[in-house]
Amino acid sequence: MRGYFSKGEKCLWLLSAASIVGSFCLFDRQNYMTLCASLIGVTSLIFNAKGNPFGQFLSVVFSLLYGAISFTFAYYGEMITYLGMTMPMALFSLVAWLKHPYNGNRAEVRVNAITRKEAAWMWVGAAAVTAAFYWVLRCFHTANLLPSTVSVTTSFLAVYLTFRRSPWFALAYAANDVVLIVLWTLASGYDIRYLSVVVCFAAFLANDIYGFVSWQKMKLRQTQTG
Repeated sequence: MRGYFSKGEKCLWLLSAASIVGSFCLFDRQNYMTLCASLIGVTSLIFNAKGNPFGQFLSVVFSLLYGAISFTFAYYGEMITYLGMTMPMALFSLVAWLKHPYNGNRAEVRVNAITRKEAAWMWVGAAAVTAAFYWVLRCFHTANLLPSTVSVTTSFLAVYLTFRRSPWFALAYAANDVVLIVLWTLASGYDIRYLSVVVCFAAFLANDIYGFVSWQKMKLRQTQTG
């Protein structure tokens, strides 16, 4: 694995991990599950940025832990979304990425492009999932219902595009990160410990933006080589 990550990628991961650990020491100091989930999550993103299927495996682990964390603040939308949609789709994506290596390299997935017709159906599916989840979350008296519902939409788009190996999955996750920053900022108003989760998703946002840039470069390289 030596030389696999560039200096910039190593710096990005180190800064992200340091900010997560620092915020945990400042605001939490108790919930080690949150710390563990955050570090696993940010590590998965740096592997995802490289198109490495190992990132999807780590995403499965993160989804399980994040679902448990969401339950503690009655963010049932997040819990149901991650345990019922993000985690299973990460498993499917892991299989899909392993089945489509670039030139036989298991550490890099072949970048794919979706058609306009498929994109249209994706948005139809997102609308249907959002409508269904809205009523479910409302029945569960989910805290901060509106942003929780928007999170479902962005999560669906992100997991679908990840499964389809589209570079746009990273931007969909970035949009989801923004929604989650809002959600956990609201939660931190009741319990300051949740500020560590806010910092976590701020780090995720930076990594997802980098992931999109990385996949665009990877797509260009694979197209030129292919």
